[in-house]
Amino acid sequence: MTERNAIAAGFLTHEVTNQPPPLEYDAWTTDTVLREVVAREGGGWAEADLAKYGPVVGGEMQQLAFLANENKPRFRPFDRYGHRRDEVEFHPAYHRLMELGMAHGVSGFAWRNEGTPGAHVARMALFYLHNQADNGTSCPLTMTYASVPALRHQPEVALEWLPRVSSAAYDSRFIPAARKSGATIGMGMTEKQGGSDVRTNTTQAHRLGEGRGPGQPYALVGHKWFFSAPMSDAFLVLAHAEGGLSCFLMPRFTPDGALNAIRVQRLKDKLGDWSNASSEVELHGAYSVMVGAEGRGVPTILEMVALTRQDCMIGSSGQMRQALVQALHHTRHRVAFGKRLIDQPLMRNVLADLALELEAHVALTGRVSRAVDATPRDEKEAAFCRIATAVGKYWVCKRTPPFVNEAQECLGGAGYVEETNLPRLYRQAPLNSIWEGSGNIQCLDVLRAASREPASREALFAELLAAQGGHAAYDEATARLGKALANTDSLEARSRSIVEGLALALQASLLIRAGNTAVSDAFCESRLGGAHGQTFGTLPAHAPMQMLIERAFPEGAA
Repeated sequence: MTERNAIAAGFLTHEVTNQPPPLEYDAWTTDTVLREVVAREGGGWAEADLAKYGPVVGGEMQQLAFLANENKPRFRPFDRYGHRRDEVEFHPAYHRLMELGMAHGVSGFAWRNEGTPGAHVARMALFYLHNQADNGTSCPLTMTYASVPALRHQPEVALEWLPRVSSAAYDSRFIPAARKSGATIGMGMTEKQGGSDVRTNTTQAHRLGEGRGPGQPYALVGHKWFFSAPMSDAFLVLAHAEGGLSCFLMPRFTPDGALNAIRVQRLKDKLGDWSNASSEVELHGAYSVMVGAEGRGVPTILEMVALTRQDCMIGSSGQMRQALVQALHHTRHRVAFGKRLIDQPLMRNVLADLALELEAHVALTGRVSRAVDATPRDEKEAAFCRIATAVGKYWVCKRTPPFVNEAQECLGGAGYVEETNLPRLYRQAPLNSIWEGSGNIQCLDVLRAASREPASREALFAELLAAQGGHAAYDEATARLGKALANTDSLEARSRSIVEGLALALQASLLIRAGNTAVSDAFCESRLGGAHGQTFGTLPAHAPMQMLIERAFPEGAA
């Protein structure tokens, strides 16, 4: 042995120490906050279904998500013989994620249990769990879930499609939906010249035969600039008919089994959302059926959009929960300067602040889901839902990027490395604030509801008044909100500030009425009372940090 080898033999150059073990957890039983919200908002009867999904989300689906995002969808425009196919090919991990999501009810649970109060709340929890594993598959799952109200505008369409849409079966085969036991639905609204201004759409609908109007067949000619989940079995799209902009159901295959004339131009090269395919398409006379009244396409498809906006809140909350779980797991197993990171006072402040933020988001998301659930049978809840969904969608989604970034920082350099899933979460974080109407659109919707729908405004302030007296800072904040809305000067320019205030007040109201005064006092003092800085980790030193952390993800949970 040479002298150099003898020296090297005396050292261990790759002994791995001070690293957290692999994370595997039960996403349901370890989430005190979620379980309390589900019970409070009326979905507790579905606990057995939620308990089944929790270990799957925190176990098998975590690795599946890595694989599905590392192996992006591929566009296959032609088959080997040169026939046009416009097919999207996915890694098997993607299909398994979709299979698990549909089997556990992420897309269909609420509709299969329709009529039981709390069904949409329980389904909210399933979607929240799913988003802790993968977000790309959430796009087709949420659009499938959200399509039901729009499809019901056309009874014969609903009769054919609703059993497939509400099914627990996932069928990835590229065949007509009539030969499947389960189907997924996509959506095509935006065009490159219009974006959110869908009334500028140029796609035209041409009658097939003499029939005209709802339930009749049309050929669509035009394009869609953002056509998400192009592998879906059918799509709800907007196009101009003789009577104005209308809504159409456009299947992937025509009734005679031929491939429909939906020509995929390319898949989008996106910042994140890699496991999901998004595309640009041209419609070369694509077969479709009008759904809803002619000229009423926007109101019809907005019934789908309302539910996808709810899901933006849920999805963002789920992403934040996963980021916080990662941060807590790492800091409980990593030692620096002689003690665990989680035991360092400043790190504890950061983690507790994130936990408090997430608890408020889950509370608001659960309350909006209860309003969605009650809308068909309660006019007051329907009025509250119209305004609260826009408030929550704006605020919860806006808060996700800084939240995930702070969680990344808890891991230090490791949080910037792809082998953790924090970079994937950070790429995903901005999506929901853009999706289904960006922040400005949500604020304008809030103003519209507050000014033109007295019932929505009354329902909102009834919710706020219900917590009056719960904290001095809360009472002062709600008084300021009333004055801000009453002053109509420059209202649109101030609308972001107003909607932010409404979101915080709604969250505070829910936390106050939930009955945990330590949590609600910490929230009101920090978010409404000025005892907080511009970044996370600036809670007052007397805040109940240990309790907040344990509620988020208890010691020994993984």
